Amino acid sequence: MRRLLFLLPCIFFMEIHAQDFDFQIDHSSLIVNKLDTTADFYSNILRLKEIPHPDKAPGFRWFEVQGNTQLHLIYKDTVVMKKHKSMHLCLSTPNLEAFIGHLEDNNVEYEDWPGKKGAVTLRSDGVRQIYLTDPEGYWIEVNNAKHE
Repeated sequence: MRRLLFLLPCIFFMEIHAQDFDFQIDHSSLIVNKLDTTADFYSNILRLKEIPHPDKAPGFRWFEVQGNTQLHLIYKDTVVMKKHKSMHLCLSTPNLEAFIGHLEDNNVEYEDWPGKKGAVTLRSDGVRQIYLTDPEGYWIEVNNAKHE
């Protein structure tokens, strides 16, 4: 009986700490030096819907990615960010070929992971992916991964 009384609090404690937080990505932020040019890229090339900043403060442009997930562009004229392909925003679409056609129609260059221009990477899991940069030099991966 003493063992049972000792184990009950331990089991309860383990159950509390095993809870799932059910995180979702709320937003990502990018520091930009050319706010309007970069915002136009996200609006016209990636076709993200621009949403209003809650305070209508200057220096911010916000975009809806899907549902409640957002991308925030924040203007800073004195900050220079070091960019690398390994640090990227990744968007998934079931219409990768149509998106590639849209990029080509708009003369936007893209490449595969190793850097071959106009090429598509085929990952070992069957997902096809391309990489492009926005006007600030941030890398964006677009792939056809399925999410359920």
